[in-house]
Amino acid sequence: MLSSKEIRKRFIKFFEDKGHKFVPSSPVVPADDPSLLFTNAGMNQFKDIFLGVKKKDCHSAVNSQKCIRVSGKHNDLEEVGVDTYHHTFFEMLGNWSFDSYFKEESIKWAWELLTEVYGIDESKLYATVFSGDESDGSEYDKEAAELWPKVTGIPAERVLSFGKKDNFWEMGETGPCGPSSEIHIDLGDEMCDMKHVPGHECGVNAGCARFIELWNLVFIQFNRQSDGTLTPLKAKYIDTGLGLERLTAVLQRKPSNYDTDLFTPLIKEISGMANTEYTHSLTEKTDIAMRVVADHVRALSFAITDGAVPSNDGRGYVLRRILRRASRFGRVLELKEPFIYKLVPTLIELMGEAFPEIKQRQDFVETVIESEEESFNRTLDRGLEIFEAAAGKSEKYISGEDTFKLYDTYGFPLDLTELLAREKNLGIDREGFDKLMEEQRQRARAAKKESGLIGKLEGEELPKTDDREKYLTENCKAKILGFAGRDGYKSEGELTETEENTAVLLDKTCCYAESGGQIGDTGEIRGDNFVFEIEKTEKIGHTVLHQGKILEGKAKVEDEVEVTVSGERNSSRKNHTATHLLQWALKKVMGNSITQQGSLVCPDYLRFDFTCSKALSKEQITEVEDLVNGKIFADSPVTCATMPIDEAKKLGATALFGEKYGDTVRLISIGRTEDEDYENAFSKELCGGTHVSRTSQIGGFKIIKEESVSAGVRRITALTGRALIEYFSEREKVIEELCFKLKVPFHQLSERTDKLIAENKKLKKQIKDAGKEGGGSAREEADKAIENAKDISGAKIIAAHVKCADNKQLRECADSIKKRCESLAALLVTSSGGKVMMVAAVSEDLIKKGIKAGDIVKQAAPAVGGGGGGRPDMAQAGGKDASGIPKALKAAEEYAASKLE
Repeated sequence: MLSSKEIRKRFIKFFEDKGHKFVPSSPVVPADDPSLLFTNAGMNQFKDIFLGVKKKDCHSAVNSQKCIRVSGKHNDLEEVGVDTYHHTFFEMLGNWSFDSYFKEESIKWAWELLTEVYGIDESKLYATVFSGDESDGSEYDKEAAELWPKVTGIPAERVLSFGKKDNFWEMGETGPCGPSSEIHIDLGDEMCDMKHVPGHECGVNAGCARFIELWNLVFIQFNRQSDGTLTPLKAKYIDTGLGLERLTAVLQRKPSNYDTDLFTPLIKEISGMANTEYTHSLTEKTDIAMRVVADHVRALSFAITDGAVPSNDGRGYVLRRILRRASRFGRVLELKEPFIYKLVPTLIELMGEAFPEIKQRQDFVETVIESEEESFNRTLDRGLEIFEAAAGKSEKYISGEDTFKLYDTYGFPLDLTELLAREKNLGIDREGFDKLMEEQRQRARAAKKESGLIGKLEGEELPKTDDREKYLTENCKAKILGFAGRDGYKSEGELTETEENTAVLLDKTCCYAESGGQIGDTGEIRGDNFVFEIEKTEKIGHTVLHQGKILEGKAKVEDEVEVTVSGERNSSRKNHTATHLLQWALKKVMGNSITQQGSLVCPDYLRFDFTCSKALSKEQITEVEDLVNGKIFADSPVTCATMPIDEAKKLGATALFGEKYGDTVRLISIGRTEDEDYENAFSKELCGGTHVSRTSQIGGFKIIKEESVSAGVRRITALTGRALIEYFSEREKVIEELCFKLKVPFHQLSERTDKLIAENKKLKKQIKDAGKEGGGSAREEADKAIENAKDISGAKIIAAHVKCADNKQLRECADSIKKRCESLAALLVTSSGGKVMMVAAVSEDLIKKGIKAGDIVKQAAPAVGGGGGGRPDMAQAGGKDASGIPKALKAAEEYAASKLE
C-alpha cells in the first residue's frame, strides 16, 4: 500500500519527467491577493499568468499546494468531521501548462498516472466533458469528448457530458474561463450512502458516495467579455487539481479520508489524550470530535506558519473561529486543558518533509495555539453554562439576545452557537442576533464619528488634494478650497475661531498624511492675514486634512497660502528608514519566518511589531543593534522608484501583510544607487512613507524596549537621531551623579554597586535577626497580653505594647489571642527602628455591638503620627512616632470600653 508521502512524490516526479518545473506551494496566506482570505486552490499563485499581467517563468509546472477553505463559496467548515471527506485544510496536487500543451496531453497523462503509476483499475473510471450552454452560446466540448476514447481507450459510454455547474470553470464574471473534464471513480455499490432515498440511482454526479470525483482538468481557452460572450484566448492554459486526501483514501482502500495515514496518527494521539477509543463511526459524538480536531490542527498550524495569527477581524478571526470550534469539541472528549498545541509535533512528523517551513516555525505555532486555547478556556465553561440555560428555556430557537451574549461576552463565534444548537435540534434567532450586531456596529460608528474629524466627514463630497510634493519639498504654495469642522465641510466663508477638530483643505500640499504606520506631518499654513498651526495631517480618500487651529487673524476660502512642514519631518524620515533596517536585521538574526505585524513611525521613536514565539535574548538584541548601526555607519544609499507591482514582486520586494496595493507601487531600496542593479540592495520594501537619502543621516540606532504584544507577536521600540542623543545624555548625567556620590570612576561603578547591594542585604539580615532576638515569640507575647486584659461586660479588652520583630509576628500574636478569647477587642502595638506597627482584632459578638477593628486603629493611629484601616474583625496601621504609643493604647481602650458600657 502506498503511503501518502509516496503518493505525493510519485505525482511530482511523474510530471517532472514530462518536463514540468516543480514550483513549491505558495503560503496559505496570500501575500498579494486581497480578494482572498486564504489560498483555496492550486491555481491561485498562477492567476496573474492566466490574466496576462505576469510573464511566465516556465512553460509547465507541477506542485502540491496547501489550501484552506472556510468561507465564501468554498466553505467546508460545517461539514468537517460529520462526513468522510470535507476538510478545512487540504493539499491540491496539480499540473499546469502555460500555452505549452493542451487537452490531448492533459487527458493522456492524467489517465497514465492514475492507471499505470497508481495502478487504479481503469474499468472503474469515468470521464466527464462540458455539454454546452444555449444561454450564452458556449458549445459542447466535442474535442475533449473525442480525445478521451482516442488517447486512453476508455469506452465512449463512460464519457459523460454535464453542464456549467460541473464542467465549466470561470475565474469571475469576466476574464479567463473554459470547459473542464473530470475523472470520477466507482467505489462500489457498498459505498452508496443514499440507498434509503426513494428513487435514487447511483451514478456520476448523482450525489452519493459511490461515485466520487478524483481529478479536474480545466481547459482555459476563452475570455468572458463584459456582455457575457466568449472570445478565444491567444494563449491556452491547462489547470488541473487532484485532492491528495481523496486520492490517498482511494489508493489505500479506505472508506474515509480520516482513515488514511494523513490523519490516523493525529487521531491516535487525540484518542490517547482523551482515553477514548476511535470507532470510525459517522454518528458517535466522540468520533466526530476527534475528526474535527485532527482536521482543525492542520489548518491552524499551516495558517500560523504562513503568517496569520488569531485576531478579531479578517483571516485572524477565521483562525480564532477554527480554534474555538476545536476547543469546544475537546470538551466533548473531556479535554479541559489546552491540548491542541500538543498535536503539532505529530503533524510535523507527517508533513514536515513536504513542507519544512512548519518545522522551522514549530515553537511559534505551538505558542500561539496554546495561548489562544488558554484564553478561550477561561470563558468556555461559563459560556457553555449560559448556552445550556438558554437551550433549557427554548423550544425551537436560541434567542438573539442569548446568541449575541455568547458572541459578545464569551467569545463564541456564531457558527459555534449554531453547532451547539443543532446538537439539541434547535435553531438560533439569526434575525435577532443580526439586529443586535447592527446596533453594536452603529454605536461603534457613532463613537468613531464623535472621536474624530474623519468620522464626521464620512459621506461628504470633498475636493481632491494634490500631495505629490510631500516627497520633494517641505515648503509649497497652495490655495484654500474649504474648511472642515464639527458641522462638516464648507467650501465658502472664513475661519476665525479656534475649535477642536478644525481642518483646512488645500488644492495641493507638501504635508505627509498619516498612513503606513507613519504619523502625519505638523507645521503651519501662513497667509497674508492669518497663521494656522497644523497639529496633525490625515487623509480621507484623496483629500488631505490639515487639522489644527488659527493662531492669529482669519483665513478665507480662495486665500493664497504658504505651507511649511515642521522640522519633525526629518526625525520621522530617520525613524522610517531605520524601521526598514530593523526588519532586515531581525530576519538576519531570527530567520525569514519573521513577518511584520504593524509599525508606528513618529518623530520621537519607532515601534515595530513582528511574529516571534519568544522574547529576544540580550545577545540577539545586541546583534540586531550592531547590524542596523553597521548599515548606518556604512552610509548606504536609500533610493525610491515607482513601478508596476508585478515588477516589484519579481525584484523580491517585501510587502506588508494584509496591505492593499495598487497596480503601481513605490519601492524603497537600501544599498544600491539609482544606477546599480537591485541585486545590490539588501533591503527592498513597498512603502509610501518618507525616508532619508543615505543611512548615515539616521545618526544611530538603539533598542530601548522589547516586549510581548499578544501570543506570538513581539514589539520593539527604538530611538534614532536627536532622541537617541537625548537618551544617552540623560543616562550620562545619571552615571556621572552616581560616580560622584559613590566616589568611584565610571569603570568601577558596576563593581561598587554590586558591593553595596551585598552589604545592604547583609545589614537587612542582621536587623531582622536582632529584632527576633529582642522580641518574644508570638505565643509568649499573647500570653502576657491576655494576662493583663481588662474584663468589661464579659468581654476582654486588650491594649498592649508587645515585643514583636515585624508585622507578620504582630499578626500572629493577634491571631493567637483571638483564638483563645471568645469575646475580644484588642489593639497590639510594637515598634522597631523608630517605626510603629499596630494590629486590632475584634470578635464577631462585639462587631454586632458596634466595635470594629478598623475604628479602633482610626482612634489610635493619630497618636503615633500615622493611619490605617481594614476589616471589622482585623485591621492594621502604622506610624513613625513611638513616643505616642501610650496615648494610642489609652485611646483604643477608652473607645472599646465606651461601646460596652
